Amino acid sequence: MRTRTLPVLPTLRGYQSSWLVPDLAAGLTLVAIAVPEQIATAHLAAMPAVAGLYAFVAGSVLFALLGRHHQMSVGADSTIAPVFAAGVATIAATGTPAYPRLVSMTALLVGALLVVAGLLRLGWVADFFPLPVVTGVLAGIGVEILVHQLPTVLGLPGGGSTTLGRVRAVVDQIGKVNGWALGIAAAVLSIVVIAERVDRRVPGALVGVIGATAVVGLAGLRGRGVKVVGTVQGGLPSLGWPSASLHQVGNLMAMAVTVASLCVVQTSATSRSGASGPADGPADFNVDLAAIGAGSLVAGLAGSFAVDASPPRTAVVGSAGGRSQVTSLVAVLAIVLVLAFATALLKDLPEAALGAILVFVASRLFHLGELRRVLSFGWFEFALTILTVVVVVFIGVEQGVMAAALIALAQRTRLAARPLDAILGREPGTDHWVQTNVGRPTEQMPGVLVYLLFAPLWYANAARVTARIRHAISAATAPVRLLVLDANGMSDIDYTGAMALAEMVKELNQAGTAVVLARASPLVQHDLQRAGLLDLAGPQRLFPSVQEAVSAWPAPGRGDAMADGPARS
Repeated sequence: MRTRTLPVLPTLRGYQSSWLVPDLAAGLTLVAIAVPEQIATAHLAAMPAVAGLYAFVAGSVLFALLGRHHQMSVGADSTIAPVFAAGVATIAATGTPAYPRLVSMTALLVGALLVVAGLLRLGWVADFFPLPVVTGVLAGIGVEILVHQLPTVLGLPGGGSTTLGRVRAVVDQIGKVNGWALGIAAAVLSIVVIAERVDRRVPGALVGVIGATAVVGLAGLRGRGVKVVGTVQGGLPSLGWPSASLHQVGNLMAMAVTVASLCVVQTSATSRSGASGPADGPADFNVDLAAIGAGSLVAGLAGSFAVDASPPRTAVVGSAGGRSQVTSLVAVLAIVLVLAFATALLKDLPEAALGAILVFVASRLFHLGELRRVLSFGWFEFALTILTVVVVVFIGVEQGVMAAALIALAQRTRLAARPLDAILGREPGTDHWVQTNVGRPTEQMPGVLVYLLFAPLWYANAARVTARIRHAISAATAPVRLLVLDANGMSDIDYTGAMALAEMVKELNQAGTAVVLARASPLVQHDLQRAGLLDLAGPQRLFPSVQEAVSAWPAPGRGDAMADGPARS
């Protein structure tokens, strides 16, 4: 009898004592990286520093309880932070009491969408975002982060409400650069880059932040214009529902859908980037989506913001030897201790240090190597990537994602509606039929035409395909008496395709041309059966190879069986 287990702490099932030491070590590595990163992400979202730590605690605990991926790290993420920050800022200005409430409401909306997507097993929607679009979105967000952080790392007041406006404000203020802030940012960025190149497990961000905080405090740089995080309220949050009107919730919904979509795409990428863990094999992506959604729900109730899976932190956990979600729980415990006893240490943390960390994150989002690979593959994919970057940077992430995804889908539909095809010829001295345009010698049999379609026959291409077959027959040097449809590249036939095929066969039979099919899959045969064509044609119309179809000509039985079309009641 099969025993049933509660769907909680699935990564701890079958836990082995030998995993404990690696999990503890990986947890300490994770917290060293997460603390400065989560604070920097909160800065990016224009939220209090402590909100980033709350987000990490909520996301990590809920994913540890419900998620299936053994190594995935969940928390505040710089990919989605600028998206919901920009969206909320159009409704409530940053710094106003309404802004953090609407950010938390957005977390609830995103969490609900992800939970529903997970429960309904809608994780497949991530497949509708092609890699060039994802590459473009990440690059565009990277540019946005960089532009937003320029005033911070330069010690300037900044300004502007658009990308061009922010760049223009920096250019106008360039003569007022604070050398101390710039020096701090440069030093922290150098430490992070060097640590990354030595070993990604080295907590370069933590070392840089500690050093920068110490320098600011000891040298009294606050009096020299270096902006700091200031007093950070410690302790754990109280849970509560953020107040927002129905009108505000409605205005937030489109942006929440975009953030949830980015979470789906990034979680999918994180899940596919490595093994889920040693115990249960591949993780259930939809369960992980629901777990991340639950983390966003709790984060929203805690006054924080939406959470997401983090590919870099997940990779760090894997490289540090983490075996289960005990790694994340160890990091959570350490952050809770920071919240309880050590937030006073953050008051001299310079914003320039956080800006430097975010600049590094932005550089990681701009995948230059991937852009080169896309360009080498094809001009359309590269143009799609660049279009996504431009729209994300100058208009918005939602518009960039939707425009690029729709264009990609339209292009794929156009290609399916204008499929590739080929006329086949026989290699001399063999029974192999190959394309006549591949540079290999072929011969044609008088009166025989072999046509291969590299696509399903469906309503969008049926008229075009049958027209091309008629044109090939009319262009043949000798009258065609046998048409062999090589169905090896045809995955299925829909009703419109079947009707178009029946009409063409009837027309050709009346003109004295027989039509047979070769290498039709069971699925295609099933479609012909459902349309009534197979019953009327009989098995003598179907052949396992092109050569057998040609050798059997003239076909036995009724020469015009398929011409009658499908049976009608």
